[in-house]
Amino acid sequence: MICAAFNNLRVFRSQNRYPPSDQVQGHGFAEDALKQRFEKSLKMSVNPTKAMVLAAGLGVRMRPLTDRMPKPLVRVAGRALLDHVLDKLGDAGAGEAVVNVHYLPDQIIDHVAARARPRVIISDERNEVLGTGGGVVKALPLLGHAPFFLVNADTLWIDGVRPNLARLAEAFEPARMDILLLMAPTTSSIGYGGRGDYAMLPDGALRKRREHQVVPFVYAGAAIMSPSLFADAPSGAFSLIKMFDRANEQERLFGLRLDGVWMHVGTPDAVPAAEEAFLASVA
Repeated sequence: MICAAFNNLRVFRSQNRYPPSDQVQGHGFAEDALKQRFEKSLKMSVNPTKAMVLAAGLGVRMRPLTDRMPKPLVRVAGRALLDHVLDKLGDAGAGEAVVNVHYLPDQIIDHVAARARPRVIISDERNEVLGTGGGVVKALPLLGHAPFFLVNADTLWIDGVRPNLARLAEAFEPARMDILLLMAPTTSSIGYGGRGDYAMLPDGALRKRREHQVVPFVYAGAAIMSPSLFADAPSGAFSLIKMFDRANEQERLFGLRLDGVWMHVGTPDAVPAAEEAFLASVA
């Protein structure tokens, strides 16, 4: 009977709700055990094995470096930006990374062809413009049904004591989150001079910056997302900001403060500063 009760728990856990009392009463100690196990299960971390890497941008602000090269292949500290990202994903346990391509796509395809950790699957958008959101929707059949890492191909950060992607995986709670964003403090970020993207509450809930407002955190270009969020996503081209806003309205958008230093490598002038910080961190 206890085994049957625990089997019922699995069903209700998938629905993020606790079983009715009449389905657990009469099992003695099992009722308390069920409740404890259920509550613990809602707080369990995830272990994403797949990732989406957004690499289809035009890199306009990075010209002239991107006149003949896609931005993800711009080198910082001796390695392409894309390789820095893929290395972190491999270290975090992602076995497969879906990389979308559009601008000068064959260069990226050739660059990742021999990579095994993670194995790279190309989502080819060379003949269409889908935006960040549309790019994820196109790749969903390759990403599966479990939460996945989402990383911009041109983001760069220095980890602190523990890798930030591992921290994201531990902090993601599917029962109350659809998206968990890695958030960098604006004051300690290198190369960033904007007003920030979000304020963050003590429990990690995010609140989007209003016009003319200054907030302390900027999205660092890495996240964990639940694919269920895209169940009724728009077709065609759209920005991921639309999905961020939807999760925010439903109070299911959360953030995790980056441990380390984030570098905003948006223009050619930002490359030397990022290299100096990066090389200093490994000296």
